[in-house]
Amino acid sequence: MKKAELLLPAGNMEKLVTACLFGADAVYAGGREFSLRSFAGNLSRQEIKQAAAYVQSQGKKLYIAVNALAYNQDLPVLISYLEALNAFHVDGIIVSDLGVLRLAKRYAPDLAVTISTQASISNYEAAAVCRDLGASRIVLAREVPLQDMKEIKDKVDIELEIFVHGAMCVSYSGRCLLSHYMTGRSANRGECAHPCRYRYQLLEEKRPGEYYPIEEDERGTYILNSRDLCLLPELPRLLQLPVDALKVEGRMKSPLYVAMVGSVYRQAIDQYYKGAWDEEQAGKWMEELSSIATRPYTTGFLDGEAEDIQDGNRSMLKNRADFCGIVRDYHQGRRMVEIEQRSNFGVGEELELLLPGGTVMAFPVEHLEDEEGQALDRARHPCQRVLIPWPEPIPAMSILRRWYRNHEA
Repeated sequence: MKKAELLLPAGNMEKLVTACLFGADAVYAGGREFSLRSFAGNLSRQEIKQAAAYVQSQGKKLYIAVNALAYNQDLPVLISYLEALNAFHVDGIIVSDLGVLRLAKRYAPDLAVTISTQASISNYEAAAVCRDLGASRIVLAREVPLQDMKEIKDKVDIELEIFVHGAMCVSYSGRCLLSHYMTGRSANRGECAHPCRYRYQLLEEKRPGEYYPIEEDERGTYILNSRDLCLLPELPRLLQLPVDALKVEGRMKSPLYVAMVGSVYRQAIDQYYKGAWDEEQAGKWMEELSSIATRPYTTGFLDGEAEDIQDGNRSMLKNRADFCGIVRDYHQGRRMVEIEQRSNFGVGEELELLLPGGTVMAFPVEHLEDEEGQALDRARHPCQRVLIPWPEPIPAMSILRRWYRNHEA
């Protein structure tokens, strides 16, 4: 049986390297042109070239999202961009606009084309059209249940990619017009303001200024707010189908998110293919995933109509793990780990290191100093480089985290 590809997000070069080290078979990223995550950082053309070389040196694949809807005035730049991606030898592109697909076949003929979930492919006839137009893979709409996935797979010779983890749009696979209507920022151009996460109250038209208390909490009612998707408990059913790629949402999330989610899904996928799936271990993985900044989880539409997809209680993310820093180097002569700070931490704390490959180790901070050798009580400043004594080398890009095991952050 062909092994499903684990596809992890990369909003910038640091997250791309993190994804490769923490379990990805392939990485997807956006350029600064024609990507649906305008605020993710994204990669310049030169960075895409560097990223393709790095990812492929690791034996992995790089897909670039070109999934914004294009207008006439965009086409000359789009053609230039597609030609550049072809020259950079990325492995494929992700598109939603049929015009972009047509241009890609002409100006980037070496690249595999994936149809984005933005296209809302939800039946086998639509899948067949994508195949006939030259796409090699489709990202199914999140609304497609497992039984329909199987039917599409049986009827159409095209690879299926599905989202298994991350935030969900309250609209049909991202086709929401609320952001453009309310803020002038178009979701279909990569600028969604996420109005589904806003706090809403009820106003009766004949009583302007009187807001009625229908709220779920004191701050308002999140009537459009969806839960986050998590299909880890259902991986055996998906892999038996089989699907070709499992995708994690989150180009705007932190390296901690990429590392933790990537490590868990890597271990789970590998365990399944070894014939050693274990429900008790799956429960431990769910505990790990629940420690990340997240809304309550749902399995979405996997079994048809979703009954637990909305979270009316809150829109803020629940967090039990802090991203404290990232290992940059190990100074062998001094036996000290060099860490770039990402969140305030200090002497006396019991932290953890998440190593590439998924190993977790305790990391007590007993001493701390700056790059000049001056002792510190805390690492207070963003991106500050600090040194911590440790008897053995720690791999670069290991993640330093604080985990609230017995209480909520």
